[in-house]
Parts: sequence; structure tokens; C-alpha cells
Amino acid sequence: MQLIPCPWCGPREEAEFHYGGQAHVAYPEDPSALTDEEWAQYVFFRENPSGPFAERWSHSAGCRRWFNAVRDTRTHDLLAVYRAGEPMPEVTS
Repeated sequence: MQLIPCPWCGPREEAEFHYGGQAHVAYPEDPSALTDEEWAQYVFFRENPSGPFAERWSHSAGCRRWFNAVRDTRTHDLLAVYRAGEPMPEVTS
């Protein structure tokens, strides 16, 4: 079982959390002005790097707050955890 450090509650088992996708993806300013192709790009297409990747997580079985984590996609190691709205910390893999 992997422990995920919630910024508010501390380390908890991963079963208490839900994955929320790629972090730092801005919602379009005027979604109704987008073409179908542009909307599909926003909804369905995300980065898929090998290495550090910023993700959104929700502590659904605890404080129910959203936060961001940088996870190495090769090893699944969490490299950094930070609150939503904070800038992504510098990490080395």
C-alpha cells in the first residue's frame, strides 16, 4: 500500500484518495466559442510524460480537499505534494 501525504491530514493510505487527472490545466475562458475539435482537445487530450508529472488528487475519505502531487510515472514515487493554487515545486527525478 502506498502512502500519500495529504497537505492537511498527513500520510494516509492510497485507498483514501481519488485521482483527478493532470494538474494546472486551465478551463477555457469562453467554452462556447470553441470548435468541437478545440473542445475535444481540452476534454480528452492530456500530456503523458515518462517521468515527473503534476496530478490532481482528492482526499475523498478524509478532509475531502483537492491538492496537487508530482508523481514519477516510471516508478509511481511521489516527488512532491502541494496545495491547490500553489505553484508547482521544483523536482528532480
